[in-house]
Amino acid sequence: MPTRTSGVLDHLEDTDLWRTRLGRRTVLTASGAILAALTGCAPVLRASSLATDSTDSNGIRHLSAHSIAGVAPAPAPYPIPPPRPGPAVFISRGPDNTNTLALTIDDGTSAAVVAAYVAFALETGFALTFFPNGSVRGNWETRAHSLRPLIERGQVQIGNHTWSHVDLQKMNDTAIRADLERNEQWIQSTFGVTSRPWLRPPFGSRNTHTDGVAASLGFTHIVNWSGTFGDSGVKTAAQILGAAGLYGHPGAIVLGHANHPAVTLLFDQLRAKFAAEGLTPVTLDQMFGTSRRVG
Repeated sequence: MPTRTSGVLDHLEDTDLWRTRLGRRTVLTASGAILAALTGCAPVLRASSLATDSTDSNGIRHLSAHSIAGVAPAPAPYPIPPPRPGPAVFISRGPDNTNTLALTIDDGTSAAVVAAYVAFALETGFALTFFPNGSVRGNWETRAHSLRPLIERGQVQIGNHTWSHVDLQKMNDTAIRADLERNEQWIQSTFGVTSRPWLRPPFGSRNTHTDGVAASLGFTHIVNWSGTFGDSGVKTAAQILGAAGLYGHPGAIVLGHANHPAVTLLFDQLRAKFAAEGLTPVTLDQMFGTSRRVG
C-alpha cells in the first residue's frame, strides 16, 4: 500500500522497463483482436500501410507516415494559437478550497486500454486529461474520431508528454525542443488542438533547466502529480483501488496510464469512489483556467 505524500517523484516509472515494453510492441498490431472484442470494431489498414516503420536509437518503434489508414488531419475547431513563451510554472496538485479532481492518463502503449478510456468518457461524461506519446500514435489515431468532439466541448484535454518518452534530463536542449515540437505537431494534426501550455515530463523527471527549455516553446505549465495509480507497470485491481482511495482527495492530480488492462475493469468503482468523496472530475484546463483557444 503506498503512503500518502505530496512528493512529486514518489513514483518514478522505470525508464528501461517502459522502453522494453514499448520496444516489444509493434504499434500496428497492438492488441488488434482485443480492441475488436472490446469495441466491436477494429482499425482498417491498407496493405501499403505496413511499410517503412523504423526503430530509433532508444529502441522505440516509430510508425511511418502512412501506417494508419483513414486518419485524416483533424480540422481545428478554432484557430490554433501561436506559442506563448513565458516563465515556467511547476504544478503537482490543484488549488486549495476546491472539490475537484483531475484524472490524467499518460502514454497509451495499449490500443485496447486507450479505447476503453475513450469509451468510459463517452458513456459517463467523466472529464479526462490525456498525455499521449506520438511514438505510439496508432493506438490513439484509431480513437481520434471519437475524441475530437469530446475535446471540442472541453470534456477531454490533450497535453504533451513528448514524442518518444525519453527522460528530458538526459537530452540536450536541441533534442528536447525537437521532441516536444514533434509531439505538438502530431497532436495538432490528429486532434485539431494545441497541447500548450501543458507538459508532463516522462517519468516525472525535470529540473528548472528543462522547465525553461519547454517554457521557451510555450509549454509553461509543467505538471506532475499528487498521487498515482502506479499502473505504468502491471498492478492488481486491489492496488489500483487502494491508490485511488489514498490519493482521491480535493485538488488531487491523479496519474494513470493507458498501458495495462486491469484499470479498465474498475472504471465504475473509481467513479463511485470519487463521487462518494464529493469530488467533481475536471480537466487541467478547468482546474487551472487555461484554454485550448489561448494555448
